[in-house]
Amino acid sequence: MMGGIGMLGVLFLLVSLGLLLLHVALCIWAFRDARERGYSSEFALLVLIALLFFPIVGLILYLIIREDRRGNRPGR
Repeated sequence: MMGGIGMLGVLFLLVSLGLLLLHVALCIWAFRDARERGYSSEFALLVLIALLFFPIVGLILYLIIREDRRGNRPGR
């Protein structure tokens, strides 16, 4: 008879929680990055939704298509 969830269950829970926090942080970063780069709010929201549902593919696509739209800044 097993009592509780055991060490493996706790480890699985902690890893899952860590991945969830990483996912949320990634979504927030991409949304803020899109806004800071001069994209519209609608585009930033689209990036956020894409990353919520397709985190790996969405991140790869965003990193490929993003560009600095703020204009040329000295020293950058």
